[in-house]
Amino acid sequence: MATRFGLLVPHFGEEADQDLLVEGARLADRLGFDSLWVRDHLVFHPHGMEGTDRTFIEPFVTLTYLAGVTERIGLGAATVIPFRHPVHMAYSVASMSWMTRRRFDLGLGAGNFQHEFEVIGQGDIARPALMKEQALIAKQLWTGETVEWHSDLYNFDDVDLKPQPVHPVPLWWGGATPASARMAVDFCDGWLPGRITFPTYEARVAKIRQMCEEQGKPRVMTGAVPVTSIDDSFDAAVGRMNVPGLIKNANAQKFWLRPESGEFTRMEELDGSILAGSPDDIVRGVRRYQEIGCDLLIFDFRMRFPEWLAQIELLATEVLPRVSEPVAAV
Repeated sequence: MATRFGLLVPHFGEEADQDLLVEGARLADRLGFDSLWVRDHLVFHPHGMEGTDRTFIEPFVTLTYLAGVTERIGLGAATVIPFRHPVHMAYSVASMSWMTRRRFDLGLGAGNFQHEFEVIGQGDIARPALMKEQALIAKQLWTGETVEWHSDLYNFDDVDLKPQPVHPVPLWWGGATPASARMAVDFCDGWLPGRITFPTYEARVAKIRQMCEEQGKPRVMTGAVPVTSIDDSFDAAVGRMNVPGLIKNANAQKFWLRPESGEFTRMEELDGSILAGSPDDIVRGVRRYQEIGCDLLIFDFRMRFPEWLAQIELLATEVLPRVSEPVAAV
């Protein structure tokens, strides 16, 4: 199966801009990208590598609006955080699907900020448990059946949603941990870790294949969201990125495989979590993902959003034609 290619859109931070969103979405649609992707927060505190601007536009509003100004491009969220009630979340997805008639991929993530859950009185709840029940409840509601649910987290009966999503909604479990890979196999259609280094990704994908085989299940899909920067050379591309912030963020990842030194100190050691360099460099990175077995690659240009349109053009003209054919996973 060929890899699908998506784009994270600038609906957050200093570069969030209505005209840029519309122009970039239309350009991506015209140039043949598969999907537009959003993040999710209730209270947005940017990562250190992202600056300090707390602008954040609600993801379902963003995607529905962009569907209205494009022709056919799909939609996705990587990842929706479980601060909504699952009926509310399933209702928003079904309504958006019906209104836009677009294919939609839903990633579920635990979130990084405890404060977001304390705000809504859920600070003491294990978020993987919230994610699991949200996935199971949403999948039942999207069938059109009348659903009842009784657990320590959610308690309701006589609930149904009409209309159902126009297209089936693939569920992706977010996170780079071994547990996230296991949950993806148990409850979802795919695993979507976001930023992740190649050695870590390769180890997780191998484990996913093993678990699927042991359980007699078809292999779940695997994806990734690398921070991307295209320029004339690796040095030029990296020069437009927050290198200290990216290295600091990498060292905060408890479940990434470490370099021999035990600490990330160079951008080259972040290969996979970032794709940076010339078009040839990006092609090599995409092919590496494909060889490992990546079904969905979402390019994250957050550090190049001021040049988002030019980055989309470069990616579409200089990279995607060279990586669009299916590649056998090793």
